Formats: sequence, structure tokens, C-alpha cells
Amino acid sequence: MHKELIYTLYERFWHWFQAVMILTLLLTGFSVHYSGSAGVIPFATAVRLHNVVGWLLVINAFLGFFYYLTTGTLRQLIPEPREWHILAWRQLRYYLYGMFHGEPHPLQRSRQRRLNPLQQITYLAILNILLPVQVVTGVALWCMQYSPKLIHLVGGIGNLAAVHMLGAWFFAAFVLAHIYLATTGPTPWAHFVTMITGYEVVEGPSGSDPLPVQQNETT
Repeated sequence: MHKELIYTLYERFWHWFQAVMILTLLLTGFSVHYSGSAGVIPFATAVRLHNVVGWLLVINAFLGFFYYLTTGTLRQLIPEPREWHILAWRQLRYYLYGMFHGEPHPLQRSRQRRLNPLQQITYLAILNILLPVQVVTGVALWCMQYSPKLIHLVGGIGNLAAVHMLGAWFFAAFVLAHIYLATTGPTPWAHFVTMITGYEVVEGPSGSDPLPVQQNETT
């Protein structure tokens, strides 16, 4: 057992900065959508804050992509075809059954291998589908403030707002699932501490790339 650096300082800063902005966008977005009823922030303030934070998120996402691309870390998002379905099934079984019965995690994390197969698919879907949809619809809604003629090109602002709102609900669901799964480590706070300090206690020699933990297959 030894401590290994899993996340660099920039990766931790990027994660928490992105998390704060996503939560702020959800709060201000719902305040705009439900203004006058469930909104907790005044409408005008919520709109201005939502626009500013939205652009900051786009910039931070681009900087993150540049960092992960140039450092080669982006490869960790790409699932390995070899035995992917077996590893994905083990991970799903762990989430649904194993972690409630004290079974070991099917994948020991390391600096070289931080994401399990289900996380890889989830993050790829967010980065390639959900985030682009939110950015495109959000920018379009922002542009309509200065060019109302764009409303007719998309069939009305209601359609665009509905797609943007649906994406917000998906993001809210992801945040809740992400927070819950973060509590399923060795202790409820272990993964949070790792994302703060960067270090995690792992098995095996320092700097190794551990193989998945073997488990008996069940049907």
C-alpha cells in the first residue's frame, strides 16, 4: 500500500472550478425558468450571472481539452475494445450489488488508469453530446437578445429553451449521481479527499498500472 498522485494540481483546480460553474448555471438557469415561483435569484441578476458563468465554462472546458490533449491524458477517456464488455459488466454489477456486500472494487485506480469503463462512456457522452448541445442552445439563446430574427430560424424560442432545459435536467441528474458515487470509496469521503489533495492510497508497487481485480462471473 502506498500513496500515489492521481490528479495534478491543475486537474483538481479544473474539476472544482468546473463543478462550481455547473452548479451556478443550474441554480441561475432554474431561477430564470421558474422566475416568480421557485426562483431563488432575481430574474435580471440570474440572467446576467448565467450568461457570464456560461462563457467562463466554455473557456474552461476548452482549456481543459487543450491540457488533456497535449498531456496525453485524453486517452484515458477512450474505452479499450479488449474485454470492454466484461469490464463494464463487472463495474455495473459492483454498483448494483458488489459494493453493498463488501466486495472489492473491480478496478484499482492509478495515475495511468483513473476511469472505469462506465465512466468512460458517460464522460464521452457528456463531452460529445450533452455539453455541445448545451453550449449551442445557450449561445443561440444569448444571441437572440441582440438578433430577434434568429427566433424564426429555430421555430420559436420555446423549442430552443425546451432543449436547453432538458439538457440542464440531464446535467442535474449527472451531478447527483456523480456526488453519490463519489461516496462509494473506502470511506464516504475518500474520493473527495483525493480530489482535494491529489493523492490516493493504492495497492501494488509505486507507478504501476494495476490490472482489474478478478471476480467470479455471475449470471
